[in-house]
Amino acid sequence: MTGDITPSDGKIYIDGLDLSVGSQFSKARKLIGYCPQENAIFEGMTVKEHLVFYSKIKGILPNLRNSIMEKIMKEMDLKEFEHVRCEELSGGNKRKLSVAMAIIGNPPIVFLDEPSTGMDPRAKRFMWTIISRISTLRKKSTVILTTHSMEEAEALCTKMGIMVNGRFKCYGSSQEIKEKFGTGYEVEVKFTWPSHDDAIKLANKYNINPEDQVNSENIESYINSVEMQRLFGVNQYVNLAADVNKDSIKVVSLLQWALLEDAGLYVMQKLSEETNN
Repeated sequence: MTGDITPSDGKIYIDGLDLSVGSQFSKARKLIGYCPQENAIFEGMTVKEHLVFYSKIKGILPNLRNSIMEKIMKEMDLKEFEHVRCEELSGGNKRKLSVAMAIIGNPPIVFLDEPSTGMDPRAKRFMWTIISRISTLRKKSTVILTTHSMEEAEALCTKMGIMVNGRFKCYGSSQEIKEKFGTGYEVEVKFTWPSHDDAIKLANKYNINPEDQVNSENIESYINSVEMQRLFGVNQYVNLAADVNKDSIKVVSLLQWALLEDAGLYVMQKLSEETNN
């Protein structure tokens, strides 16, 4: 539907335009906003330069561009980064920019491919609020969202479809799908945040200075030094470190996170063992 792949069969129409016809597809593109799973950004360009570029592609009138770009940068919490080159943005802000490029000009159809992937929980909730505002409050755009997160789908979607091997297996509201296909139990576990003393003990065990600074460049070496490689969802934590602590955090904070993740893995393993038995 975005034109990335030629359909093997069937017809696709957007606002009455046949996407298999080249001339009509060019017109249909102006009606589509698209945020791919991998950030489609140019690292040498700034946030504002991206929005200028896409506003021209979308055909936004020159006298309206500045006001529209200012509004969308404020909405996406990108105003302070407008003159920052994209290679210097955190992962979360790169995703915000990708979504901003997709929704600029209020296209009637917006495709979002896992828009919150790689984000920390705080940034993910912010993104959900933005997407919900686009689809429900403005009521100017239909949002088609792909995600692996049932939580995200329930938070944002009025209708959901589940695909297996490229084919729809079910379609309906969240409640309809749960009633028809839902089985098993949902277990909610809450952990106490590891204490500062526990993190210090771990640092001392591996001869690490707890006051050292960790950033996106050296975080992997610290994870390896405390034998926590199995926790490697650290990209999300790097984004959190960059957003909250201006690109660096203390080792003691990283170790507290590692201890918490380790406790979560232990619980998951035990539950898995009980299920298999």
